Amino acid sequence: MITKSGAEYAYLQEAFSPLHRTLGPIPSFLFAWTSVLILKPALFGVTAMSFAVYAVEPFYGKCGHDDTIVKIVACLCLFLITFINAYSVDLATKVQNLFTIMKLVAVAIIIAGGVYMLSTGSTEHLNTGFEDTTDSFAMFALAFYDGLWAYDGWNNLNYITEELKNPSRNLPLAIMIGIPLVTVCYILMNVSYFTVLSKYDLLLSNAVASSWGDVVLGGATLIIPLAVVLSAFGGCNGTCFTGGRVMYVAAREGHLPEVFSYIHVTQLTPLPSLIVSVILACVLVLAGEIFALIDFFSFTAWFFYGLTMASLIVLRVTQKDRPRPYKVPIIVPVIVLLVSVYLVVAPIIQDPRIEFLYAFLFSVSGLIFYVPFVLYGKKIKEHHILVPSGVDVKHSCDNDIDLVRIGQLPAMTEKLNLFVDISGNNLSQLFKCNDNLESTRTESQGNVRHVQEECSDIHIQVW
Repeated sequence: MITKSGAEYAYLQEAFSPLHRTLGPIPSFLFAWTSVLILKPALFGVTAMSFAVYAVEPFYGKCGHDDTIVKIVACLCLFLITFINAYSVDLATKVQNLFTIMKLVAVAIIIAGGVYMLSTGSTEHLNTGFEDTTDSFAMFALAFYDGLWAYDGWNNLNYITEELKNPSRNLPLAIMIGIPLVTVCYILMNVSYFTVLSKYDLLLSNAVASSWGDVVLGGATLIIPLAVVLSAFGGCNGTCFTGGRVMYVAAREGHLPEVFSYIHVTQLTPLPSLIVSVILACVLVLAGEIFALIDFFSFTAWFFYGLTMASLIVLRVTQKDRPRPYKVPIIVPVIVLLVSVYLVVAPIIQDPRIEFLYAFLFSVSGLIFYVPFVLYGKKIKEHHILVPSGVDVKHSCDNDIDLVRIGQLPAMTEKLNLFVDISGNNLSQLFKCNDNLESTRTESQGNVRHVQEECSDIHIQVW
């Protein structure tokens, strides 16, 4: 139904922006603020750190690795992947496909090893895996943060909806196949780990898969760190590929500086947003506190996941007649919304640490920039947009105006004057903000037509 890129940002913008001119865009803006500055760079950096840990592990063995070397390797990984994504979308896609295949091979090896160990009766650690665990209902949320972080790529494809072929069919199909497949693989891998490693071994190990390989594969143990390195590289590439799109989409909607909506003139990749993303990820990696961010900002991420589920419910009410290629049963977003509320509230009640307050204050601090630069900035901003010939322009009165869409490059507008200049094969349009629209009139002078519309707000789409 919503074919814009940006995932949660696009859904929040679509659902809440029409409800109120001033307050409606705030949820999507705060999501972009938090996601661009912390959530996406942190995920990018954590995945690169996983790559680095397994890359240096064979050289250090059981002696433990040097944190400085790991951070340097992680940063090199970040810059290499950013170069790939900045150079070509096609190259990034091919890299993703190749490393996904390698990842599945690694997963298959670990699962097969676990099946073999189970067949030999190695179930001791499985039988005792849940001993001495807490029964605190609130503490489950903190445990879920670490577990669900591993699944955080479940929504990556939604960030590049505009770049998909036939997204109405392929997007829900990919999600319905991919998420169950990943869930089954992760569960079987953890069962495999517990066939040879106790929970204490898992907690003490810096590279769990390598520790498993030392026991199960013997002389062939080098296969595991190599496979995990390839897997982590592919995951890092996927995070970079989609993470930069959030900044790109938010910038073109007027919620971030316009420069972040630019694309490379020949490669057609969002170069400015990719550069900023890799710089932020490297800062978090070098700061040394990147893993601590998982707990303290996971509850922020789940706040926005819950808000996204709420946006789906809102759209069912406000746009109930809009065509939906696939209609999710309403009980699904309701359940996810309730789970999200639990994951946000429970840790604060159980352990009200000051860090949660810091994370919350950081998220809402975006309002400091929203008011002067977005809310009032849009009222004085002029948009000059060049449209190729042959474009059909449709304009109509509506309760709210969100965007002018040119192919896949929209720009934010307010109340408008529309000037259409037809000269030979060229059609150009100049959109200017104007709060004082006069009465409707049409003047024809040769090839120039001047149209002024009187309307509380005008919604213009360029198809």
